[in-house]
Amino acid sequence: MKSQTLREQWLPNLPGNVLAGLTTAFALVPECIAFALVAQVNPLMGLYGAFIICALTAIFGGRPGMISGAAGSMAVVIVALVVEHGVQYLLATVVLGGVLMMLFGLLRLGKLIRMVPHPVMIGFVNGLAIIIALAQLEHFKQATPQGSVWLHGMPLAVMCALVALTMLIVYVLPRLTKAVPPALVAIVGVGVLSQLLNLPTRTLGDMAHIAGAFPTLHLPQVPLTLETLRIVFPYALLMAIVGLLETLLTFNLTDEITQTRGRPDRECLALGVSNVVSGVFGGMGGCAMIGQTMINLSSGGRSRVSGATAGIMILLFVLFLSPLIERIPLAALVGVMFVVAQQTFAWGSLRVLGKVPRNDALVIVAVTVITVFTDLAVAVMCGIVIAALNFAWQHAREIRAEVVDAAKGADGKAVDARTYVLHGTLFFASTANFQDLFRPLSDVHDVVVDCRHLHVADHSAIVAFETLRERYGKAGKNLHFVNLSSRNQHMLERAGVRLAEV
Repeated sequence: MKSQTLREQWLPNLPGNVLAGLTTAFALVPECIAFALVAQVNPLMGLYGAFIICALTAIFGGRPGMISGAAGSMAVVIVALVVEHGVQYLLATVVLGGVLMMLFGLLRLGKLIRMVPHPVMIGFVNGLAIIIALAQLEHFKQATPQGSVWLHGMPLAVMCALVALTMLIVYVLPRLTKAVPPALVAIVGVGVLSQLLNLPTRTLGDMAHIAGAFPTLHLPQVPLTLETLRIVFPYALLMAIVGLLETLLTFNLTDEITQTRGRPDRECLALGVSNVVSGVFGGMGGCAMIGQTMINLSSGGRSRVSGATAGIMILLFVLFLSPLIERIPLAALVGVMFVVAQQTFAWGSLRVLGKVPRNDALVIVAVTVITVFTDLAVAVMCGIVIAALNFAWQHAREIRAEVVDAAKGADGKAVDARTYVLHGTLFFASTANFQDLFRPLSDVHDVVVDCRHLHVADHSAIVAFETLRERYGKAGKNLHFVNLSSRNQHMLERAGVRLAEV
């Protein structure tokens, strides 16, 4: 992968990136409104947050082409806070969460995403693809005095027909022309068709009215006390963790798709700044959005212009274009998101499940399922733990020793000396296997442990060395350690351990 120059980040294919940004903006609006409703706040807060976060991360972030906004994973985190303490505490949480994200970026911790194994990435992508698809099913329901019920009859038939037409356009149009994003043509075309035929179908305006004013500076109205910090900090920390995880995982995916290398620390810093700005201007918190990122990339969006256009268009929708935008059929947006879910899901992972090691297959399935039924942070953490335990188990079994006895003397009697040539890594998981390699009671009088092929990894390894020396000492045998690397020798000296003498 290569890093992009400033020119490559901004100038390539300006018309194509502007159209990709416009397409992405159409897809952002219903998602942000839905997430705002989930968080039980005014939908305009979701749109303001999307405008601010999308525009600022696109302009100043470290990954051109990636789309950030008011994400559902963040909305779920703060529902309880809004219900118990109100919107002002939410805004304070968004600001504090942004500060934590900024610290993460300033400390240059973005590189930690390299610790996420590839099976976890696959599970993350598959889980979010399923979530995207399942979330669209809510649009096939309608509110009644008895609660939310599924559509039926003519409304359901029209909805399904428009969804199918949208998906057909998105799949077929690229075979005819690539001059315009197929998702944009599908959304506009289905919208015009439904208006001309006066079809009985739900529109974006049925979710919420999006007309509003320019966001104004509005500092969170909360008391600046330790009690406020006690209430806000746990939510802010969880919001920062979830936001950073989803952003960095989407960041990696975008790197792979575009075959270019972004700057994760800069992206974390920009995400933190944008959340702080969103909080003080009355917007929701946010992070990278994999669905909208896939729409942008598949529409040809590769530069910062596409993300900046998407953010600015959301503001224009709110200020000037709400009467037109509210007429867009939800079916068109649902159809686009179904295509995104289908294209996001790593279908190849189903074919390789029986070919990869069982532990990797377990990680893929576990992360996918946990993402769907709980949340991203828990899923990724569980995946990393499973992968780490598997790694430790495999390496613990690889430690071994070659036993070399001294040559026999002239009288035919064996010389009382034996050498153990160790191979592998000595760490917390392999210390038991390490001890099993030796037999102090039945060994010869002089034993040499050759460590030239041994890597000493942690304090457990140092304790294992001392334990082994004590075992041979109690048996009245001499034990010598030779050929320790300079690194291993330094580690032992820092711990105050001398192994050359018994």
